[in-house]
Amino acid sequence: MHRSKLIKLLYNYHPASPDEIEYKSRMLDFIEKYSNCFERSLEVGHITASCWLLNKDSSKALLMHHAKLDKWFQLGGHCDGDPDTLAVAVKEAQEESGIMNIKPISDKIFDIDIHLIPENKKEKAHYHYDVRFLLQVVGDDEIIQNNESKALKWITKNRTELPTREESVVRMFNKWMA
Repeated sequence: MHRSKLIKLLYNYHPASPDEIEYKSRMLDFIEKYSNCFERSLEVGHITASCWLLNKDSSKALLMHHAKLDKWFQLGGHCDGDPDTLAVAVKEAQEESGIMNIKPISDKIFDIDIHLIPENKKEKAHYHYDVRFLLQVVGDDEIIQNNESKALKWITKNRTELPTREESVVRMFNKWMA
């Protein structure tokens, strides 16, 4: 598997929001320009994979309070060379939630986003070209917080429970509500 699978996923993804339409074009250009787009070592940015993780009956979604960025986000992370973004999204959801029994609701893209990661002690400012999938917990596992988060929180479809105004998280919440 290589870049062509993600390119095909993106071509088959038809976003409605103006932001995502722009992100799709920018993401396709980025993938074409950089053969090492899945590598964290690409300093200008890299492909990442994340998810909107639902509980067993789809009544709740899991968010994490990111330790480094000190904001609430969906679960996800770096591809580290793996071009299978769906597999990476599942792996990251497992690592960050402690829940092993997770499956994709669909192998199609749920959302995309491009966002700037600020400079820190380890790296320069760079972009994450984030591909997001809709995943679901299939067992009764309890969440186990790891060192990447300050907290994990299940939210319902009640907007007052959404602990952030981050545009991309709100966009995924709205898609889930629809």
